[in-house]
Amino acid sequence: MSQQRAFLGMTHTPLLGLNPLPADIDAELGSAITGVAQRIRAWAPDRVVIIGPDHYNGFFNELMPPFCIGTEATAVGDFITLAGPLNVDAAVAVGLAGWLMDHDFDVAVSRRMRVDHGFSQNLEQIWGSLATPPVVPIFMNCVAQPGVARLRRCRQLGHALGAYLDTLPGRTLVMGSGGLSHEPPVPTLAHPDLAVRERIIVKQEATPAERAIKTERVKAAGLAMAGGNSGIKPLNPQWDKVWMDALESGNLDALMTQTEEDITREAGVSAHESKTWLIARAAMPAGVPLKSALRYYRDIPALIAGYGILFMHTD
Repeated sequence: MSQQRAFLGMTHTPLLGLNPLPADIDAELGSAITGVAQRIRAWAPDRVVIIGPDHYNGFFNELMPPFCIGTEATAVGDFITLAGPLNVDAAVAVGLAGWLMDHDFDVAVSRRMRVDHGFSQNLEQIWGSLATPPVVPIFMNCVAQPGVARLRRCRQLGHALGAYLDTLPGRTLVMGSGGLSHEPPVPTLAHPDLAVRERIIVKQEATPAERAIKTERVKAAGLAMAGGNSGIKPLNPQWDKVWMDALESGNLDALMTQTEEDITREAGVSAHESKTWLIARAAMPAGVPLKSALRYYRDIPALIAGYGILFMHTD
């Protein structure tokens, strides 16, 4: 029915607005975020499909789906992001879930999804609040192996999503939130402290005190990285460039040779979030050229982020 579509790959980082940046970098980054927000609002999408991760605020290891579509979603308001309901288009979300099941792609569905800055930050940056065009949120597990989807499967999901969007009228922005190279202090099941392992297994609501401790811990990690005194894996601008080049050109085959171990070793545990960009890019209509409207990148240690923005659209 419609192939009016736009792609956005955009990094999120909870440290934006918390850790200080050099004035020139702060101004440059702010200009890039403002620029992409203006372009997207001018393109005026009728709906937004956003693929994002979670950081143990809504999804836990007691039951961790590779992918989950939300028919209702509420942002928890972690770090300094907004809390509150997302403007979810439940009918389109249910329709997408049914389409995927009918086309041999099993997917979980949440009727009460909880999301964190992995979804809310970029929506807030573009629209100034959570009062956005109708949204379809798709969670992707990006941290809890072995259930992190492989590159090939992410590409397949993008193609299936694009086929569903072909049946809808109007203009759709498909957005991947996350990446690029980074490895912040996110706990894993290999952590030696049983209490920490329980915290990421059992579904629970963090207390304000727990959120404050987490915020200070991540802030300190970013400041240490900026000062060159960190044991955190360094950012990898070359890996990020290869990733962005492939997505901009549409040469997705260039990414398919990477293994899970390659991504973790070269770009960090949390670099698997970059797969959200792959899903979104693969959802663009086949054979239709995209106009490259904005590309921005800078590695910013204080934010523990290879910070990238890539916005492209069909018309």
